[in-house]
Amino acid sequence: GFAGREFEQFITENLGATLIRPDRKDEKHRFGNFGGIRQWIESVFDTLKGQLTLEQHGGRTLAGVYARVAARLFALAAGIWHNWHIDAPRKRSLIAYDH
Repeated sequence: GFAGREFEQFITENLGATLIRPDRKDEKHRFGNFGGIRQWIESVFDTLKGQLTLEQHGGRTLAGVYARVAARLFALAAGIWHNWHIDAPRKRSLIAYDH
């Protein structure tokens, strides 16, 4: 997994990143539990895959995939922005645009 000292050293030295993961029982407290953050991240992925149908993007090249995904993300942002400006009760709800 991602808990080895060698793997963490590789990430830090070669990629210049800090690996943040839940603490294991056999190590001292470092970062704590990420239960709430994990739910938030999974919720974002679910929205991207479900509402925006990113699994069926239809792109045939990598550039085509990027363009189609970007277009859907911009459409999502535009819908949320519009909901804020019309003072909709649910700002992030896209049901009205989901046809």
